[in-house]
Amino acid sequence: MPNTAYSANQKRKKISSLLSVFSIFLILLIDQASKFLISSSLSQGQSIPIIKGVLHITFVKNTGAAFGLLKNSTYFFILVSVAAVVVIGAILIRSLKSGKFLQNPLFNFSLILIISGAIGNLIDRVRFLYVIDFIDFRIWPVFNVADSAITIGTVLLIFSLSKKPPQPNRLNLRGNLRG
Repeated sequence: MPNTAYSANQKRKKISSLLSVFSIFLILLIDQASKFLISSSLSQGQSIPIIKGVLHITFVKNTGAAFGLLKNSTYFFILVSVAAVVVIGAILIRSLKSGKFLQNPLFNFSLILIISGAIGNLIDRVRFLYVIDFIDFRIWPVFNVADSAITIGTVLLIFSLSKKPPQPNRLNLRGNLRG
């Protein structure tokens, strides 16, 4: 007779793993496809207003970090990106293998967003020695889908880490139940 608890756990692990890989590739696909579309349709610096004065599509070659910070640091950011991908990948793999992935979905989804964005911008840095940025709100530095994934993932990560974990119910010395 098969151990149904074991097989259900294995099934959850497999579904979590597939969902994680699918999510990473989907975000990467959206990032890389949008960058390809922009770089093949616009010349550097060209801008198309979507909502005039508010949202433009502007092709920028960014040699710095997210939002244009630390210009001309491409090789440094390649090393940082590789290190981030390795560390976050190891955390995700450990979470998936242990079967604890679904226990903290916000934490894990934040890591999926961050690793996807890091890989997306890493691909650009390795291929072109710059990152293609194009989302231009005019009051903020130009950015891309990968930058958005990293930023949203970081906010979600901070939120997930700031949540107080549930405490198990315990009896105090007087025999009263406390949470």
